[in-house]
Amino acid sequence: METHAPANGRTAGRLKADLRQSFRLCTAEGFVAMPLVTMSLPVNVFLTALVTRGLDLPKSSIGLISALPFIGNFLPIFVAPFLSHWKPPKTVSILFASLHLITWLALGVMLSWIPQNDPLAASRWLIVWFTVSSVCIAIAGVSWNSWVQEWVPVRLRGKYFGRRNRLLQVSTLLFLLITGWVLAHWDYAMPAFQGVIAGAAILRLFSLRWSWRMPTRPHRETGAPVLSFRDQFAVLRGSGSFLLFIAFGAIWSFAANCFGPFYHVFMFEELKFSAFDVGILSTLSALGGALSLPAWGALLDRFGNKPVMAFSLILWQGMNFAWCFVDADNRHWLYPLWVWGGMTSAGFVLGQFTLLLKLIPIEAKNLAIGFNLAVTSLFAAMAPIIGGTILGWALARGDNPITVYHVCFIIQPVLALAGSALLLRIHETQAGSLTMVFGAMRNIRTLSGVLGLDFFINYVFYRPGKR
Repeated sequence: METHAPANGRTAGRLKADLRQSFRLCTAEGFVAMPLVTMSLPVNVFLTALVTRGLDLPKSSIGLISALPFIGNFLPIFVAPFLSHWKPPKTVSILFASLHLITWLALGVMLSWIPQNDPLAASRWLIVWFTVSSVCIAIAGVSWNSWVQEWVPVRLRGKYFGRRNRLLQVSTLLFLLITGWVLAHWDYAMPAFQGVIAGAAILRLFSLRWSWRMPTRPHRETGAPVLSFRDQFAVLRGSGSFLLFIAFGAIWSFAANCFGPFYHVFMFEELKFSAFDVGILSTLSALGGALSLPAWGALLDRFGNKPVMAFSLILWQGMNFAWCFVDADNRHWLYPLWVWGGMTSAGFVLGQFTLLLKLIPIEAKNLAIGFNLAVTSLFAAMAPIIGGTILGWALARGDNPITVYHVCFIIQPVLALAGSALLLRIHETQAGSLTMVFGAMRNIRTLSGVLGLDFFINYVFYRPGKR
């Protein structure tokens, strides 16, 4: 007994040291990875400035580009099972994150060759590039979550990811402000876009290096036995509330993404906002959402998800009707409007996650998450294509652009509020034991740029343990 005690003590000490080092490196790599992750959203300061000020793409092309990340979310459903048997999640995550980085380096080179005086040719270049890039980051994200769940003990997830989320919010806000200032200061010249890409790529290299150095060790946790596909399908078919949740999610994804990407285009083209101005607005929205999250969490715990989500949605989308009256003379309205949007939407997004935990049938977890992601991704992908086509057609008729945008901006709040009827029909059950349901929340993350909730981009959703 005495001869084995020191060895066991050294082993336990080594495991604790490796876990502490993994925590430090995971936080550091997330902090420096945020710029490139933020730029990969369908709507952000960098990408919107590129397609409106740098290349002046048609609205239909902007809609299609905005749909590509959701198509990227859909494809890993079929690829992930094969990759999980090919290599460990850590290897798959770092490999596809590296490929994603390579695609952005390729874009930096491409910007010198993309024809700026031919919008259609430039659109084809960007669509091919963004398709590959979106698939790479989607697979990397799903694999990263599987890897993290392997080595982060359940008892420490709430405390650790709470701190990590706050630091990543700081990184996102700094990036938005710096990028907006750089692009506006250099008048949206191609070297300015290339400089931002180079800076984000260098930071991402450090992120990948630190990820590879993390001495993670899988912990052992017993789970429920996995049912066959046929049995899982039977369970899913009988989960009425979960299917209603998916239907509501599909309507909401379509409503938010139909003309959502064009709010930023409207600010750039019609209100003459600079990239720095848009960065300020995104920062205000993110601060409002981050500061209001604790209050929304307390309300969700006390009153349940459905009423709080409905209340949050009414406050948020009701104020969004003000977009139908914003023009160049009263554009200052947008500053309080974005703060209000960040404060009110945070409760809705957080409630979606908490309600999802309650509704996912544990016996058919994998099928349920995949089905939810597939349906919502398809609706979210179709929406900006349809919205961009409609907007392009209306603007081509010669109508007043401000009026065209105002009419289009009615769609989101009307559809969202109408879809809340499905939300109120959902029956809440007891909370499940799932934690960090990353895959099912990928569309919420992707939509965060559209909604101005950039601090949710790399937010790790978890359910804190009760004391």
